[in-house]
Amino acid sequence: MNRFRQLWENPELRKRILFTFAMLALYRFGVHVSVPGVNAEALVRNLGKAGDLFNVVDLFSGGAFKKFSIFALGITPYITASIVLQLMGAVVPQLEQLQKREGEAGREKINQWTRYITVGLAFVQGLGVASLAQGLGPDVVSHPGTSFRIMAAFTLAVGSIFVMWIGEQITQRGLGNGISLLIFAGIVAGLPAGVTTLGKLFKDSLANTGTVPPPGIFLLLFSAMFAVLIAVVMIESAYRNIPIHYARRADASRMASQRSSYMPLKVNTAGVMPVIFAGSIIFFPATIAQFFKWEFLAKASDWVNPRSHFWVYTLIFISVTMFFAFFYTSIVFNPDETADNMKKSGGYIPGIRPGKETSAYLDGILSKLTFAGAIYLGVVSIVPLILTNSISGINFYYGGTSLLIVVGVALDTVAQIESYQIMRKYDGFLEKGRVRTRSGVAPTAGPASRLSTRSENA
Repeated sequence: MNRFRQLWENPELRKRILFTFAMLALYRFGVHVSVPGVNAEALVRNLGKAGDLFNVVDLFSGGAFKKFSIFALGITPYITASIVLQLMGAVVPQLEQLQKREGEAGREKINQWTRYITVGLAFVQGLGVASLAQGLGPDVVSHPGTSFRIMAAFTLAVGSIFVMWIGEQITQRGLGNGISLLIFAGIVAGLPAGVTTLGKLFKDSLANTGTVPPPGIFLLLFSAMFAVLIAVVMIESAYRNIPIHYARRADASRMASQRSSYMPLKVNTAGVMPVIFAGSIIFFPATIAQFFKWEFLAKASDWVNPRSHFWVYTLIFISVTMFFAFFYTSIVFNPDETADNMKKSGGYIPGIRPGKETSAYLDGILSKLTFAGAIYLGVVSIVPLILTNSISGINFYYGGTSLLIVVGVALDTVAQIESYQIMRKYDGFLEKGRVRTRSGVAPTAGPASRLSTRSENA
């Protein structure tokens, strides 16, 4: 209790915690406000027949999609816009210069462009979702037609923009990364219902009713989920220390001294963003296919459906996750810039010359860590799905991806709480050690300590 009392006694931290909870409560309130002219109950019945795609989409929106609420699009348009600009930054020199050389001004300009693209994407996706709802049956939309599609698209676009604003406000005035916290809140909000459903199935299996799998299958599923949880916590907290020595300097007593420190590099430097990006990319053709009924998109969506072509989906998902892991790590950590800063401050890695050799050494270590982290992300996301896919009668969508997001965001938020506690000279929020951020560096004191500066743009 002393730890929580210290949290409340810190005025800056108390204000940020209260603001974060207020914004999350506002977001959850909007999830239950449906778009006018839509029968939410009939929509849920019809979407229940559409398969696993909309169940997964609904999971990450916190139940807003099946309710056809004003927040049904969630943060998806903003994430898609961020992916587009970050991918373009790798091929367009002007964007690359803004991302890496213009500093805070360049990032602010990219953020502004991201907002503009988000508005367009939200309206287009809103039209698609409205057309989907209208095509599900006359009992879903009371007054179908062009006017309904435009009104619904405008409502959904405004709701998505408002969600984007909530995420940015949490990032600036609250705790943690706002976009990640909104996804976190959506997953956690649906957790009680998912656990209740799984508990009912387990109870039925004990009573040997219907075609429910035997109790041992559920115990295996629970064990796998617990193992995944432990693996996520351990690897998200794992890092490699790179020793750094600084040149000898004479102190006030004319005694030469040498300072030594470590540069901690995370095994999973990119955090949960590659998984979020991969999910958005993979489900994009399936989403468009539901809206426009194009044959080639229908075939593409069938190939990335884990129920119909599981191993193809697995291969594609792991490949896309690995790509975004390397891509996002290259944005978060720049070996050339780090080596140059070390050289200017008189630091060096023992046995490695400052400058280009240091940059190549750091790049080699980071590549190996990123490869291991990418494999970990793919395996953790797929293993629970393998179990649920091989067991008929179980639809449990809180798999490795959900656990990865929930644990990763929770650890990052606790890390920022640690930074504010240390700034006020309180004891750490945790009993042992400090929680390290996704970039691998322990958070410094002050409001400028962001868990991942590039995560604010994603």
